[in-house]
Amino acid sequence: MKKAVIAMSGGVDSSVAAFLMKQRGYDCIGATMKLFDNEDIGVERERSCCSLSDVEDARSVAFGLGIPYFVFNFSDRFKQDVIDRFITAYENGRTPNPCIDCNRYLKFDKLFLRAKELNCDYVVTGHYAQIEYDEASGRYLLKKAADPDKDQSYVLYSMTQEQLAHTQFPLGGMTKPEVRKLAEENGFVNAKKRDSQDICFVPDGKYAEFITATTGKEYPEGDFVSTDGRVLGRHKGIIRYTIGQRKGLGLSFDRPMYVSAVDVEKNTVTLSPEEGLYTKSLIAKDINLISVERLTEPMRVKARVRYRHKEQPATVVQLDDDTLSVEFDQPQRAVTKGQSVVLYDGDKVVGGGTIEDVC
Repeated sequence: MKKAVIAMSGGVDSSVAAFLMKQRGYDCIGATMKLFDNEDIGVERERSCCSLSDVEDARSVAFGLGIPYFVFNFSDRFKQDVIDRFITAYENGRTPNPCIDCNRYLKFDKLFLRAKELNCDYVVTGHYAQIEYDEASGRYLLKKAADPDKDQSYVLYSMTQEQLAHTQFPLGGMTKPEVRKLAEENGFVNAKKRDSQDICFVPDGKYAEFITATTGKEYPEGDFVSTDGRVLGRHKGIIRYTIGQRKGLGLSFDRPMYVSAVDVEKNTVTLSPEEGLYTKSLIAKDINLISVERLTEPMRVKARVRYRHKEQPATVVQLDDDTLSVEFDQPQRAVTKGQSVVLYDGDKVVGGGTIEDVC
């Protein structure tokens, strides 16, 4: 009998994933990753996907399914590879994506290794995505979910071939209403639990306050400047601003103005009208390719530069082992350093990387 570790966050998706794997005859173990102490960050139960209080819901579902259940303390790794990276990005004028880092360093690295130690064949999560093996290329493919509104392939682009070979996404072919219906039919305590919307360790969305409280640092004020260098006012510290931001500037203009650049060395934040937010190309580093081992020639793709960004036609060229150049057919709004660009060929994920520069 094949053995699987189910990553159970306490939410309805991972609970139904556990149910489906048991139904398919797998020997299942439920596991919740303890990522932080609630009192450290003031997490409220209903505002987060990963709060410690969700353990009781995950434990309840595991008990009802008759599967063993464990809580693994990964808080040190979470601080190092998610929280610290989050803070460093903002300190360097970039905008991070901590959900991608959590998948990369926790679910499909730390938990993946723990699954191996437990002699498990698979790690299973409640993500909405699909994995297929392509006989022609001999590669595992990451594909979009059947439900386009729930597709989470964007946050999974960093998965390796080994990880894809030993991971299952049971919800990939389902819709959210179908998942909730299964949960209700089986009496799961979290059947109607709402989806988490916030970053788990910043549940109130106040990133700057979280950073200052965590680091104990004060981030100095500096100048808001125009694209031609004129001083427009004073900003309250660069960690408070990200590309495309309009609200919270504390300034009044005769037309809408947006953050279009953050210069850490000069401690300036550049403001421009909306047309100043558009760029046509980007450079991505720290890349991972899935459908191909390497891009040996320019490739036509659809590219997404944010989780909710509509895919746009583009041409990608691999410049070296760890660099991609992406040229869009049309200029894109607010392409942001630190975010990820993910490339698609139809419903297949070609790969992606972290946006390093825009032009």
